[in-house]
Amino acid sequence: MSGDHQTLALLLFSAFVVLTLGITTWAGRKRHGSAEEFYAGGRLFSPMENGFAIAGDYMSAASFLGISGLIALFGYDGMLYSVGFLVAWLVVLFLIAELVRNCGRFTLADVVAARMRERPVRIAAGTSSVAVSVLYLVAQMVGAGSLVALLLGGTSEAARTWTVIGVGALMVVYVSLGGMRATTWIQIVKAVLLMAGAITLTVLVLVRFQGDVNDLLNTAVAHSGHGAEFLSPGLKYGGDWTARFDFISLGLALVLGTAGLPHILSRFYTVPTARAARRSVVWSIGLIGGFYLMTIVLGFGAAALVGSDAVRASNAAGNTAVPLLALDLGGGAGSTGGTVLFAVVAAIAFATILAVVAGITLASSASVAHDLYASLRRKHARQRSEVAVARVAAAGIGAVAIALSLLAQDLNVAFLVGLAFAVAASANLPVLLYSLFWRKFTTRGAVWSVYGGLVPAIVLVALSPVVSGSPEAIFPGVDFHVFPLQNPGVVSIPLGFLAGWIGTVLSSEPADEAKHAETEVRSLTGAGAV
Repeated sequence: MSGDHQTLALLLFSAFVVLTLGITTWAGRKRHGSAEEFYAGGRLFSPMENGFAIAGDYMSAASFLGISGLIALFGYDGMLYSVGFLVAWLVVLFLIAELVRNCGRFTLADVVAARMRERPVRIAAGTSSVAVSVLYLVAQMVGAGSLVALLLGGTSEAARTWTVIGVGALMVVYVSLGGMRATTWIQIVKAVLLMAGAITLTVLVLVRFQGDVNDLLNTAVAHSGHGAEFLSPGLKYGGDWTARFDFISLGLALVLGTAGLPHILSRFYTVPTARAARRSVVWSIGLIGGFYLMTIVLGFGAAALVGSDAVRASNAAGNTAVPLLALDLGGGAGSTGGTVLFAVVAAIAFATILAVVAGITLASSASVAHDLYASLRRKHARQRSEVAVARVAAAGIGAVAIALSLLAQDLNVAFLVGLAFAVAASANLPVLLYSLFWRKFTTRGAVWSVYGGLVPAIVLVALSPVVSGSPEAIFPGVDFHVFPLQNPGVVSIPLGFLAGWIGTVLSSEPADEAKHAETEVRSLTGAGAV
């Protein structure tokens, strides 16, 4: 990229960082040090504000960079990510949002612990929440590294490394100083910027083809290098039985995983009532639905105007398709319009990453402090020490995510998020649904459900082609993979549900019928909700 690209994009990066640090400072001055303020922003956000914040939390670098890149490289099969991410919100809307808001206070473990023995349940749920959050953080930081590598010409490994470290440091600052209030406003600003950028690029793509979608698709086919197969199922997931099972596994993970993501569940606690939580989801579905439809246009636009080979040459995983598309739409390399549009899109993508990592870090640090640490403390000593521990936990989680991100730089960010969704659907969703809807569910069932999904998911990923045995693996030089699928969901999700059922059936401790009845009334009516 030219010096103009670098200078302008870095100026826009800097402007957004200054803006977000200003928001963090403003929010930090309003902070009272209570757990409710730090974890939930005082529960003062309106449904519209929270809907924008949820959309800002959900529309990540995986969506903006990864999905469009996969569509540019694999056509029809890349669209599966867009469909899966969007359909997942129906599960959240109809099964989760109101009930979680009524039953919990700050984290997933609050919902489960309402009718179980607290300590083992909180340790299990807190552990799985941190694991999911770290995987999700890795995806965002890999996106940041790809973006800056493109900006600097793709030659500086040191620049990519320092970018990942810088993003990690910023997210720790956002969470430690501003808590949920600052994080929410950062996500709202980012959602507005991202929607504006996506709308602008989509309109420019359609204008380039004079509104003729058929012409857009035909041009994408011509420049894809795959011919008619580009618009047919199977280019990525249709080669053999392994690829087909991978597709089923990915679909299950995407559709079921959203309802188990800790940073999405925590957003329901920032509004005053369950009705407001449900209305927040309606707002977010409208924004997210429009956005994912636009990613399809952007993906095929990148294939048509940039070409699949050029996208792959810039980044093998396709993470730079959208910035390259912006460069072409603005007039091409060296043009003023191309420079400006590329810099704006790169800055929006970077803003997207910063906002999402702040939300994920807050949710995971809340799990460490509110669930893992607090379960070892006496109740009267919790609240003040929890917030201090959460700030320290944010730094520790940031360090782990940075280290893992530096190993996974060559993987597609949407694919990495698919792994996080698989772990969330395997470990968090079964225990959440059983707790809300199964009267006989016990503490042993809850603990077995979490670990019965979490451990197989992590082990299967470690033994899959993602980690070793393929040119795109984290460790390409060795081969110890024995599990053939890249996404473990088709195996680990049923195991999570099965382990919860077996643990409950074999439990010597009977289910507490009174607590279940209390939880059921509270979840459905909001009576006694915090």
